[in-house]
Amino acid sequence: MAGIIVIGAGQAGSSLVVKLRALGCAGDITLIGGESVPPYQRPPLSKKYMLGEMDVERLFLRPEAFYGDQNITLRLGTQVTKIDRSAKTVTLDTDEVLDYDQLALTTGSDPINLPPAIGGDLDGVYTVRTLADADAMAPDFVKGKRALIVGGGYIGLEAAAVAATHGVNVVLVEMADRILQRVAAPETSAYFRTLHTMRGVDVRESVGLASLNGTDGRVTSATLTDGSELAIDFAVVGVGIKPSLGLAQAAGLDLENGIKVDAQGRTSDPAIFAAGDCTSFPHNGGRIRLESVPNAIEQAEATAAAMLGSDAEYHAKPWFWSDQYDVKLQIAGLNTGYNRVVSRTTDGATSFWYYKGDQLLAVDAMNDPRAYMVGKRLIEAGKSPDPAAVQDPATDLKALLK
Repeated sequence: MAGIIVIGAGQAGSSLVVKLRALGCAGDITLIGGESVPPYQRPPLSKKYMLGEMDVERLFLRPEAFYGDQNITLRLGTQVTKIDRSAKTVTLDTDEVLDYDQLALTTGSDPINLPPAIGGDLDGVYTVRTLADADAMAPDFVKGKRALIVGGGYIGLEAAAVAATHGVNVVLVEMADRILQRVAAPETSAYFRTLHTMRGVDVRESVGLASLNGTDGRVTSATLTDGSELAIDFAVVGVGIKPSLGLAQAAGLDLENGIKVDAQGRTSDPAIFAAGDCTSFPHNGGRIRLESVPNAIEQAEATAAAMLGSDAEYHAKPWFWSDQYDVKLQIAGLNTGYNRVVSRTTDGATSFWYYKGDQLLAVDAMNDPRAYMVGKRLIEAGKSPDPAAVQDPATDLKALLK
């Protein structure tokens, strides 16, 4: 038998191959990754790793030897250039051709880069997606340097927090009316705007980047859409990510805001599956694409089971987190369609509860693990507590679970 090939050695790819073995798959398994290091955690790249609080070995999801011990062939520093669905083969950048019985795409997502026309290709302009990205920008994160952060989403805010902690002078620009506008309520935006401002970050909303300007190929200044000019030493671009769809598109697989898969992770080709950031899948009567570590793990494990014959459906239970300075934000649920936000503050912990009418949709909890835990359990159980009880600091949140 040709066995199973998994393309994409990130969180989803690693989770999928490990689960295949744990479920008793005895055939050949090959995991192919474009980077030269074993699968690793990405979230700490813009947090603990950049702060020097985590060594590179601790980033690895498992030691490289683990894959050999599990009889999983790990092909690192290797790109797949073509999928031939009729022949059931993949072609590598070495011109080697591998056969498969089943194929899984866990290609993840790619950062959205600034176009060269506005200076996106200058040295000193970084994105935060890979270990190589983090290593490349680390020498610039020193006290007294001047940084421009482009984008007020979670990636941009995390990069700003690390830079400010290192003593970098930071200006953060966000084209929208407020930071986190796409993903959070005004209350959460205001909380993090205040947090960053108190740490010395110059947060400028309703202001975009017009161009990055350089000397001898290195960025030296930025022109903003309000006409202001900034002298900078480097820039970090955090304007979002997009699913990595090149291989799937070239292979003719169905796409819909990602690789379109069913509830078992199966694509429009029954021999090809997909999981993680690159996929869109059924959710609450529609389709959704989630960019999170929990989804990458849980969907990949469900897909592994489906590849071995399970007919169980994957039902996402969305949750996310972000670390900025000494604040841990934990998010349970999806706030899409909310029309009311209830605020709760107790003992220095803050949480915002999103409602659509009487239905609880999501919770943003800042240094409030209890609010996060209770909110997550309520949402998963389909329960919606009285907003007045949530807002009352005297309410024992655990009592809401009864």
